[in-house]
Amino acid sequence: MPPKFNSKEIKVVYLRCTGREVGATSALALKMSPLGLSPKKVDDVIGGDDKATDHGKGLRMTMKLTIRNRQAQIEVVPSTWTLIIKAFKEPPRDRKKPKWKHHLG
Repeated sequence: MPPKFNSKEIKVVYLRCTGREVGATSALALKMSPLGLSPKKVDDVIGGDDKATDHGKGLRMTMKLTIRNRQAQIEVVPSTWTLIIKAFKEPPRDRKKPKWKHHLG
């Protein structure tokens, strides 16, 4: 039997994301289901909030997910690498690897 729902309780979950993309929703389901949230809802919150994830479009960053009354809010916890990239104003990174790279020799 699941525990009773407490409306005053605040839960904090840290997630690693690449830009605005969350990993597989099956991995999110293991963390979010006991808290009363669907992984689809969390994915929409992270992908839809442009202000929070705008500066790290191709970077891997940590998200702080605060859950209160079954409503999710996100904050970006900046890593040092993200701050360095932001300070140098480098363009967003392309994560795709080149295919069919031919080596001579």
